[in-house]
Amino acid sequence: MQNNHSELQNQALQPLQWQSGHREVRVTVRSSRIQSTAFAPPQTLLRKTLVAFDIVCLLVASVPFFICEFGLVSPVRRGFFCNDSSISYPLQHPETITDTVLISAGTLISFLAITIGEIFHVHCLPHRSRSTISNPYVTALYKEIGAFLFGCCVGQSLTNMAKVAVGRLRPHFLAVCQPNFTHIVCTAGYLEDYICTGGRSKEKEARKSFYSGHASFAMYTMMYLVFYLQARFTWQGARLLRPLVQFVLLMLAIYTGLTRVSDYQHHPSDVVVGLLQGALVAYWVAFYISSMFHCKQQPHPVPSSILDSPSSDHQTDC
Repeated sequence: MQNNHSELQNQALQPLQWQSGHREVRVTVRSSRIQSTAFAPPQTLLRKTLVAFDIVCLLVASVPFFICEFGLVSPVRRGFFCNDSSISYPLQHPETITDTVLISAGTLISFLAITIGEIFHVHCLPHRSRSTISNPYVTALYKEIGAFLFGCCVGQSLTNMAKVAVGRLRPHFLAVCQPNFTHIVCTAGYLEDYICTGGRSKEKEARKSFYSGHASFAMYTMMYLVFYLQARFTWQGARLLRPLVQFVLLMLAIYTGLTRVSDYQHHPSDVVVGLLQGALVAYWVAFYISSMFHCKQQPHPVPSSILDSPSSDHQTDC
């Protein structure tokens, strides 16, 4: 077999000769397969480069978050009115939902739901992939979890950027700042020349009220799971199970935002904007970055009688 293959290859490169009258014509025939293989781009290297590029994009999207989180940029210094009751609330400890609980619960629930959903999706609806990774489960998890993490970085970067750019005072600002009112003339109205006697780090955090990071992160993670369940949860056995789970997820996100008001950490408008921002980022990532709603064409068309039946909920089989 190997000798035959080499002979065919040599014959493909040998010129063909024939004579027509008094003229001799030579035609060299080259194998298109050999030529295309020789000049084919390194697809494996290209795809690995794209994976590395995805990681770089993820890190770049998180740069504003880390800059603000590590205190490299100080929030805008704003003044206040002495009779402003909206910043005169006490500082409450501990918080109802701490940062550790929020991040751990949000990422754990999301990762667990996406992992189970993708494993079930690949197992029940196998599909071919051009990825360098031969395991379809790893490929599916890379796509969905990567899109989810990118949305987390974008949402929290926008949140921290707004906190330092606006510098709105938290409801417990006066309790943290502890200004010396004996040297302040409150009749002057809006005060900008004042000195805080409290801790410097707590004072900086008290200037980051707009908008709520807890509300934006909670709404993003829960709303993303709502969209994910809409795309992946296609079981028709219990029609109200999926809406019930989606309602519970949204209720958790809204409850997280409400606790920020009851803990005197944010104003109500801060929570509303945070919830809205988290929902918009989740919608953007789910429909324009993730592949959960990118359905492949079905080989057999669905009969119109099934589409028009009252038992069909017009859901995709993605």
